[in-house]
Amino acid sequence: MTTRITLLALALSFVCLPAAAQQEIGITRELELGALLTSGNTEEESLNFSATMTINPENSWLYSFALDGMYNTSESEVKGQRLYGVANANYQISEDSYFQTRFSHEDDRFSGFDSQTDLTFSYGRGFLQNRSDMSLSLDAGAGIRYSRVDNSDFDEPILRLAGDYSWTISETAQFQQELATEYGTDSNIYRSESSIETQIMENLSLRFSIRIKHQTEVPIGREKTDTQTAVTFVMSF
Repeated sequence: MTTRITLLALALSFVCLPAAAQQEIGITRELELGALLTSGNTEEESLNFSATMTINPENSWLYSFALDGMYNTSESEVKGQRLYGVANANYQISEDSYFQTRFSHEDDRFSGFDSQTDLTFSYGRGFLQNRSDMSLSLDAGAGIRYSRVDNSDFDEPILRLAGDYSWTISETAQFQQELATEYGTDSNIYRSESSIETQIMENLSLRFSIRIKHQTEVPIGREKTDTQTAVTFVMSF
């Protein structure tokens, strides 16, 4: 119960800012929530959330923050507990190119790692500017990854390649695909997130998403691939 309350508190505090601040700078926010509770022959509880916030202060900078969490129990035993946060600062070099500083931290209780953190610096470029219903951005850069296993830290240089594709299918439906590859000297991490979102009301949508993470080298006894499939409600602010 305490963990679920903490995750919800993090999500709500992540997207709630004073009204005065919202008026001074351009802010867009989303809060995504999904839960499954069963009782009787099977007792299971599952909660996942995602919160994103983008800040555009009307200059060459664009800031974005994302927080993703998952908590799952079965028969009163914790089966999954994960928290993943990402912060980006993009500086617009030209109309279709930018420089990005990216920081991420992942705390996955069942991955075998105590935590994994990376910092990268990338060059990015936008495509499909002539299309009103599609957008595509690609970026490439380098940085460093810090991993902790059994309270022992080690770091490795990484090369990161990423892409983000969005397609507005109709006035109420949108498809999005995000792909990222992080090549490290010790292990590689591949991430994929596919989602389709349908608008129900003005500020409320239903989203179906599939998240996949594959790491080539993991602690003994752990799976290399994690998959998360979710149906969630998305609130826009």
